[in-house]
Amino acid sequence: MRPCVVNKLIIGGDAPVRLMGVINCSPESFYANSYIPLDFVHKTAVGMVEQGADIIDIGARSTAPNTQAISGSTEAERINAALRELDGSGFTVSVDTMNPWVLEVCLNHDIHAINDISGLTSPEYAQRLARSELPAFLMASNEKPGDAVGLDATLTALESVTARCKTAGIKDYILDPGIGIWTPFRSVDDDWTLCRHFSEFGKFGRPVLAAISRKTFIGDLLNRDPEDRLAGSLAVTLMLLEKGASVVRTHDVAQTLDVIRVFERMVKRQ
Repeated sequence: MRPCVVNKLIIGGDAPVRLMGVINCSPESFYANSYIPLDFVHKTAVGMVEQGADIIDIGARSTAPNTQAISGSTEAERINAALRELDGSGFTVSVDTMNPWVLEVCLNHDIHAINDISGLTSPEYAQRLARSELPAFLMASNEKPGDAVGLDATLTALESVTARCKTAGIKDYILDPGIGIWTPFRSVDDDWTLCRHFSEFGKFGRPVLAAISRKTFIGDLLNRDPEDRLAGSLAVTLMLLEKGASVVRTHDVAQTLDVIRVFERMVKRQ
């Protein structure tokens, strides 16, 4: 595996599992309790870092199905304001956007990685990312986020992502298989299949991100709303760690860190 370095933080290989805490600046989110108003962004980030987050991932628009769409200018305004709250904090920050213009706004701030759920399907975005020389988290996508349905299609999409990186000259990245109901063509069964076969996503020789926190497939199984999916999320997280996840993206930093510590004690430090 080729490790990736984010603000001197090694991800993958023999490095410890890294923890990414979510700061959601979108009131349209599927998980209402995750929304962080601007006045609480810095305080929330401080709390997450104190609880053990290695990276703070900031996003300002929801990509859940059937959510209200927002303009690029609204997304840019939100994320610009949030990033101003963290400039100079010393925290390792990634930005979750797939809009090239919003990315350009983010590059004016103290950021250390980019989280693109469209997997560089936009050549303009790929060029801006390459010029920034920042590492990236890149999701399996063909033409739009999450349009790969099933295991084989996801592996093919990830292969396309790696090809786009090569074309753009991007060398440092982490792959995301894109677990979640991103499009109407995907089902909860598809998500369970991706989880069962998570180890196969390591075939590309890159670190792999596990981003399953409180998602629909867990709620569907347990018949629970997002607010009550913590236990299910932690159970899936443990199994994905066993299958090779190098980074975990979560709304629940302290509890997820407990899972990582138990896993590393049981598996990596026998």
